[in-house]
Amino acid sequence: MSTAQERVHAYLRFGSKLGLESMRSLCAMLGNPEQKLRVIHVAGTNGKGSVCRYIYESLRALGYTAAIFTSPYVGDFRERIEANGEMISEEKLEELADLALSAAEKLTEQGDPPTEFEIVTAIGLLFFAEAGTDFTVLEVGLGGRGDSTNIIEKPLVSVITQIALDHMDRLGDTVEKIAWEKAGIIKPGCPVVSGAKGAAAKVIARQAYELGSPLTDSSGIRYTITEKTPEGYTFDTAIDGRHYGGVELSMAGEHQVQNAVTALCVLDLLHKKGLILYDGAALRRGMKAARLEARFCVMSEHPYVIYDGAHNPDGARALTKTLKELLPGARILFVISILRDKATAEMLVEFAGIASAFIATASVNERTLSAGELAALIRKAGGAVTAETDSAKEAYNIAKGLSGEYDAIIFAGSLYMIGEIMK
Repeated sequence: MSTAQERVHAYLRFGSKLGLESMRSLCAMLGNPEQKLRVIHVAGTNGKGSVCRYIYESLRALGYTAAIFTSPYVGDFRERIEANGEMISEEKLEELADLALSAAEKLTEQGDPPTEFEIVTAIGLLFFAEAGTDFTVLEVGLGGRGDSTNIIEKPLVSVITQIALDHMDRLGDTVEKIAWEKAGIIKPGCPVVSGAKGAAAKVIARQAYELGSPLTDSSGIRYTITEKTPEGYTFDTAIDGRHYGGVELSMAGEHQVQNAVTALCVLDLLHKKGLILYDGAALRRGMKAARLEARFCVMSEHPYVIYDGAHNPDGARALTKTLKELLPGARILFVISILRDKATAEMLVEFAGIASAFIATASVNERTLSAGELAALIRKAGGAVTAETDSAKEAYNIAKGLSGEYDAIIFAGSLYMIGEIMK
């Protein structure tokens, strides 16, 4: 862990909070770097990281400079802050952390300490302002309305991906309440692209209408999947009369096609506003270049070893649906860890419906279920537990020893656990 990372993590003691007062004060002390950026702001429960990456890589393929802010990270803290294909350097991270932490210390002395995520966001905004890129793709951390990234007052586009039940202790216990929080990134008169469905879509549409923000609904756009492999899907679609044929993705699953369609709607909107030029071949290159760690990431074959960050029921459903499509009838070993504030029972029902066996493990995160607790819940869901260990490394080694017995080994349930294994 870098010195900057350790110093920033020290602010975890102030917990997590939703609201913009501290963030506004922090940014003001840093010269309001957010006001120098042209931002595409992305919120949602599932898919927002993928949508961000599709947009970012496509903008770069079109010849524009671009930056991207995402969370959480999997292996390296610096993954969260990237510009023009390069993560922030260790030296630049230390330099900008000095600035952000100096301001944070002053706020703390005044009785208004910022959170860790607010400081990380401030470092990212400083870096992006200094980089001077044409576009900044900014992923919301938690929720939207009170998230530190919502310091952006006039985004080029507000994007909302699929909405599901997650972080219910913070965002509300219904899809409608969560959608209302996510819709908080919609700003007066600024266009919106939404991939949400059902009740969530109605909440978002109402907010857009009330704020006079033109809405594009990407969820109803039809597409045809022409090829499915564990390494990615290929599809055709049409957006407002423009045909997009043979769009190849390096991430698998129909949910990734839906994410890609949402991203294409954003890019189409930027083109209509005269902010980018259209180049079909470049767009296809960008979409194919988009990859994310631990999103149906195929690490090896024979057997398939796949990392997937599914950590809520919708993510679990997307993962199991993709496995059924690509590996019908396969013998599958799941290696899982889940945080105790997640909808564990619902996730396990999904996993147990396709798993031949489980290895229950834990991550180093303080919110993790112990392997013993998780194993008991797996058995309750009807799954067979072949091993349990609180060491993710040991779980990996056990799975490796069993690899000859299975067609696929899936690591899922926690990005924290996958990050440990990747190290």
